[in-house]
Amino acid sequence: MIHKVIKYLFICLLFVAPASLFAQELSEEEMNREKKFRESIDKMVENYENDLKLEDWQVFYVDSILTHDFTALTEELQQMNKAKVENPDLYQMSQDKWMEQMYNAFRKVLDDKQWAKYLKNGASKDKKGRDKRAANRNSK
Repeated sequence: MIHKVIKYLFICLLFVAPASLFAQELSEEEMNREKKFRESIDKMVENYENDLKLEDWQVFYVDSILTHDFTALTEELQQMNKAKVENPDLYQMSQDKWMEQMYNAFRKVLDDKQWAKYLKNGASKDKKGRDKRAANRNSK
């Protein structure tokens, strides 16, 4: 679920239109991108709320975590794109860094039962993938 959203956000960032065309059209494009971004976050929060049976206070924290960390990830990827970074490993490292941040933040918010379900729903597999990529980078 999160993996699909990340791929979607990443693809959107790679095809950012140059700002040299029409300022008004670009601002409309930015507004549409922001709207889609917010809708994606809202859908993720709703899925977590339903799947993990989150309390109201947990919903607030999950929303805050996702909004902050995905915004930071998006900004980081945009900066890399503007700098014309071509190495896909650097984009993957950025994604892994922010996904690890979210993983650790969720652990502080979820109780043990919710955490177990979160891991079972794919977070454990994603964590292993991040750890494996980190180990491969460190061994080079």
